[in-house]
Amino acid sequence: MTPYNGPWTSAEVAHLLRRCTFGASFQDIQNAVGMGMLGAVSQLFSTSNVDQPLAYDPGEQIVPLGQTWVSAVYPSNPTANQQTEGARMKSLGAWLAKNLNQESLSLTEKMLFFWQNHFGVSTSGDARAMYQYLQLLRQHALGNVKQLVRDVTIDPCMLLFLNGSTNTVFSPNENYGRELLELFTVGKGAQLAAGDYSTFTEQDVAAAAKIFTGYVVQGVRSDTQAQVSSQFMPVLHDTSTKTLSYHFGNQTISAAGALEYANYIDVVFNQADTALYICRKLYRYFVNCDITVWVEQNIIADMAQTFVANNFEIEPVLTALFTSAHFYDISVRGAIIRSPLETLCAMLNTSNTTANFDLQSTYQIYLSMYGLADQMGQGYAAPPSVAGWTAYYQAPAFYRLWINSTYIKKRFDVANLLTSNFYNVNGNVFKIKVVDLLNGLSAPASAPQVIDDLCLVLFPKDIPAADKLAIKSILTNGLPDFEWTLQYNEYLADPTNPVFYNPVELRMQAVLNVMFKMPQFHVC
Repeated sequence: MTPYNGPWTSAEVAHLLRRCTFGASFQDIQNAVGMGMLGAVSQLFSTSNVDQPLAYDPGEQIVPLGQTWVSAVYPSNPTANQQTEGARMKSLGAWLAKNLNQESLSLTEKMLFFWQNHFGVSTSGDARAMYQYLQLLRQHALGNVKQLVRDVTIDPCMLLFLNGSTNTVFSPNENYGRELLELFTVGKGAQLAAGDYSTFTEQDVAAAAKIFTGYVVQGVRSDTQAQVSSQFMPVLHDTSTKTLSYHFGNQTISAAGALEYANYIDVVFNQADTALYICRKLYRYFVNCDITVWVEQNIIADMAQTFVANNFEIEPVLTALFTSAHFYDISVRGAIIRSPLETLCAMLNTSNTTANFDLQSTYQIYLSMYGLADQMGQGYAAPPSVAGWTAYYQAPAFYRLWINSTYIKKRFDVANLLTSNFYNVNGNVFKIKVVDLLNGLSAPASAPQVIDDLCLVLFPKDIPAADKLAIKSILTNGLPDFEWTLQYNEYLADPTNPVFYNPVELRMQAVLNVMFKMPQFHVC
């Protein structure tokens, strides 16, 4: 890929951060400008640690409120066991929303979600197992993809989700063996003949099923085991030699006990199609759904070559992409329709709005944020199928699947909720910190500059001057610009006085309510 050597301005930085985070503030953008392109991209690969989810719901029967449940047993009583699972799943959902809202300037959360969508796991029956699985994805989010696939293969959550825990020599189950090839690695190509999909055949699926036999899951919602675990049982494993199809050079996989699955995954990653398939998904996630012949030959091919040359480490691939001329081309800016999670987080994170109340109120608010995204079509860790959300793979619509008459109304309802109606939990009002947002801009007392700065943060491209004037008129309430300057300076002189604070807050709420409903906000 041709490296980018153009200007490094707030416009390029805003584009980078829109694609690589769930929402960056004006100050984040200015800081990244000062870092330079290489410094800003390097910063995105910094590690991002998060706290463990906490018990907050009265349905939790084991752990005291305010403590984590991730290594706690379940009650032996069936009713209490189910109530505890419900409470822990609520906690997990709130925790996921909290992590997106409170992310650092790192690619971690965006890549964690990429892998969650890539593998498509949606349920395990045990909140601890789902937490462990998500932490596994976090651990490898910016690391080695081959090792990630190895670890996911025998993770309890995946074993339960795709029936690997019941896959034995006596009753082989092809679910995971098929999805590993079709969805997770080489991808499914055009059908060349019955059972031949260009990159693999039914022979490979059957062989994979035998290779993956022998793993069982223990401890699901156990009242004695603090963790859900997977274990290899030799007696359940198929010890025959497995022969792959001509797509894999008719290679054989010899019996190797607990290591056999890893040997097979090495063979799968030696296929050129694996690197190409994963790089296409990365491209569609970060750049554009439209993979033209030119993109395939000049971008995807280079990404895949870098991927293989670096032993399937993800950082060199994305670093090359995020420092390429193609990534910053004006034609790809605004080419992606924001997902529900990206839309919700862009409303909150750009103003550094977070919920910081008592534990119960904070978690209830974040669980409601999780629910809002779900209503717009995207419940984190609950994709509609093992293939993930259709917007990431279903041609030719792709991202357009996020928008229909129901979902767009929900987006507008969320905009109203966060800028007008607000969200009240136990007397704690959760709303966008519009005045903090205003104060963080370059010239808050200048109405034209306020609108310019907001457009930079919220929109992928500049908008027509007439649209800016219309938005500015909302900010100034139709008065001359100097009236806004006077109003803001009065507030600045006495910022805690509601006589001066409230009018400024009201005007900013009105501005954001309109901007959040403009089509430019819903693309990135």
